Amino acid sequence: MQSVLKEYMVDKTKIGFIRFIFEAYEGIAVVTTLEAGTGHIRLAMPPDRQEEVNMVTQALKKDFYFEPR
Repeated sequence: MQSVLKEYMVDKTKIGFIRFIFEAYEGIAVVTTLEAGTGHIRLAMPPDRQEEVNMVTQALKKDFYFEPR
């Protein structure tokens, strides 16, 4: 199964928190930091978990900068 990859720009001080949140949702997505200084991350997710990932990212956007790249 191929992973779906999506890149985001986020508040760089929240990268650890974002990683923690996605680890708590076991199997939903893997967070990779592409450039810590700018807050550039990538989420790798199974195709059938995209809707759940979208719900989590929408919730996080309410609290801090989290935008698609």
